[in-house]
Amino acid sequence: MRIPKLLLAAAAAVLLVLPSQAQTAKFGIIDLRKVFDNYWKTKQADANLKEEAAGLDKEKKTMLDQFQKAQEDYKKRLESANDAAVSSEERDKRKRAAEDDLVKLKEFQANIEQFDRQARTTLGEKQRRMRDNLLGENKEVVKTRSKAGGYTFVFDIAAESANNTPILLYHTGENDLTDEVLQQLNRNAPADALKPAADSKPASPEKKDGAK
Repeated sequence: MRIPKLLLAAAAAVLLVLPSQAQTAKFGIIDLRKVFDNYWKTKQADANLKEEAAGLDKEKKTMLDQFQKAQEDYKKRLESANDAAVSSEERDKRKRAAEDDLVKLKEFQANIEQFDRQARTTLGEKQRRMRDNLLGENKEVVKTRSKAGGYTFVFDIAAESANNTPILLYHTGENDLTDEVLQQLNRNAPADALKPAADSKPASPEKKDGAK
């Protein structure tokens, strides 16, 4: 098949233009994981989630203690149902009461399991919403700073592939926007918001957004 001369000319023009565009493009880098983890709102949201999780754990412990007490009461009632010192009628009565207790125990256990599932789901959803909202704020500042600096592309040096390998294999370290983006995000932070929290591990952005 013969290729029209006009198409060949257009293709040649594109090949000539691309190198010149690459030479004029300005590239920047950013460590989005560092920015996200050290954003004061991330630290605050993470502390709030941990506090809520601790409250739920306390509530669950109370339920488990009550369940253990109910188990002990059931065992005692079951033992009393086998007491030869009482009449058979009384033993039957106690056995029926023990069976009722066993039904209640199973319901109690099911309620605890449901509470645990619901607590995990609720915390997980809140964490995802928090992450998405804060990551969106991070991206807006990156976009603003990139436009102001005249950058054509900005790459996340913390990004990893599906195989947990770095996506950006080499960079010189030049045009790093990490510190200036983080500084802008934390510009209006409360006085005590940037203090390091003990055992703090913020919920970092997922790999699909360029960081763990």
